Amino acid sequence: MKPMNISNDLAAVGGKGPMPRSEVVKGLWVYIKKHNLKDPSNKRNINADEALKKVFGGKAVVNMFEMTKLVSAHLS
Repeated sequence: MKPMNISNDLAAVGGKGPMPRSEVVKGLWVYIKKHNLKDPSNKRNINADEALKKVFGGKAVVNMFEMTKLVSAHLS
């Protein structure tokens, strides 16, 4: 995987770049688990805190499949 540049908002939660997309997603999951942001009633949903809302385009709740699409906007 080719290393990609990461936006400042994404770097705040997923780690500093450049890094491959797979590592960015791993970093996001570490952040999500560390801050207990998975929805307890629906494990596919992520309840965003203020830092993740910046990455998720202001959305408070995002499902895990939508997350990868929203993260793409922060990679170049």
